[in-house]
Amino acid sequence: MEKKVIHQVTGTRTTDGAGVSLVRVLGNQTAEMYDPFLMLDAFDSADPADYTAGFPMHPHRGIETVTFLSRGKIVHRDHLGTEAAIRDGEAQWLTAGSGAFHEEMPQPAERMLGVQLWLNLPAKDKMQAPPFYHGILREEIQEFPLEHGKLRLIAGNYGSASGIQGRYLPLDYYDIFLDPRGSVTLDLPEGRSAMVFTLEGDAMVSGTHVAAKTAAKLGEGDQVTVAALDEPIEILFMSSVRLEEPVAWYGPIVMNTTDEMITAVDEINAGTFVKQEAGYENR
Repeated sequence: MEKKVIHQVTGTRTTDGAGVSLVRVLGNQTAEMYDPFLMLDAFDSADPADYTAGFPMHPHRGIETVTFLSRGKIVHRDHLGTEAAIRDGEAQWLTAGSGAFHEEMPQPAERMLGVQLWLNLPAKDKMQAPPFYHGILREEIQEFPLEHGKLRLIAGNYGSASGIQGRYLPLDYYDIFLDPRGSVTLDLPEGRSAMVFTLEGDAMVSGTHVAAKTAAKLGEGDQVTVAALDEPIEILFMSSVRLEEPVAWYGPIVMNTTDEMITAVDEINAGTFVKQEAGYENR
């Protein structure tokens, strides 16, 4: 059965961090509908003044962030000064878990194009998971030719192929390029919470028009067909499992209760926020 589009959110331009211009697509108001996907911000600018102020040192707890760049470069540092970089076509998967501080500083580029996705953590893992940074490098991203384009496996599974796997929740994450009037039909596990995001260009998703910079939530089924119109497109597909847990969200902190959220803020102010040493892979 084909998954149909049941909800759409077109992003709106705003600023965050130290004045970074971005397109906010998902947030507090969509958390229940798109569970476990909490937030999705898109970056698309040819003017470095829009983004080089970056995101200075800030905390996270209770979530994972997956930052993907189609084009551009972001330099990342944690509170101990450990540095990593995300470049064209690469990603970084951060498990904030029990608490992490970091900064993300975009570098001047011909074009900055990408997204940051926030993935919720199960309640049982929010304070148990140690912070962990995994760089997803170009050489470990498998690429598959399509009849009218290509698919890059950022994470999870595609057919019999496997990429980096989620430690706490499964996540299938595809970066799909389609030529004008090209299409692809994806076979998917049933029962997943799935969405697409039109990073560049308008698309038809299971027969429904989805404008550029729009997240489209998919309903039940085991297939979805994505098609380009008269221009080439780049579209992201993301699939995980719903948590069906309460969400208490304050800025970069996402817990399950108000008390947990207040505790996190108190610990930030007291300097006791970071509980465990961070791990790294592919810095």
